Amino acid sequence: MKKIVLLATLLTCTLAASAQYMPGKPRKKYMVAKKDDECPYVLNVTKNTDEDAEVDACVTRVAYRPYADLLTEIDALKKIKNWADTTYQRRFSQLPPGGELSVTMYRRGSSNADPALLSVVAKNKEGQELLNVPALAAGNGRFWNRDLYMSKRSIPFVKTETPQEVTLLINDTKTKQTFEYIVKTQ
Repeated sequence: MKKIVLLATLLTCTLAASAQYMPGKPRKKYMVAKKDDECPYVLNVTKNTDEDAEVDACVTRVAYRPYADLLTEIDALKKIKNWADTTYQRRFSQLPPGGELSVTMYRRGSSNADPALLSVVAKNKEGQELLNVPALAAGNGRFWNRDLYMSKRSIPFVKTETPQEVTLLINDTKTKQTFEYIVKTQ
């Protein structure tokens, strides 16, 4: 009898320790959007980087780099690396006019960290759709830590006429979750 109780307890503890996120369960939201620790242009609306999310192994991060920051970077690289004018012009012509959006996802298992599972939609305050990416470039995640795998994709962001707050929705088709952000465009 003791062996059965011990086995049942061990099995229950193992299942609790490897908690998986229940698909379709909506994310909790902050009452006031929280400023992102790593990117000053992004505000988190959904709670997706706290300890609960790490236990669920379902974390998605967004970073935004405006055009001015990208231009400053290639100007500095030109000085450091002594680029020829053709190299600089090539890099300059590749800069997205609206800046760059970087989406990083952490999931349990490399196949679950496939960026093709994510779709990105950006809307302005009036609700007009500015950007719609049905799926990011496919690929498997690389090992990050413990049992998490990470995938990162950069996509060009839309140029807005004036600096404004853009609502960014990232939908994960596998976990059936929507991550919401506010991006302060420059």
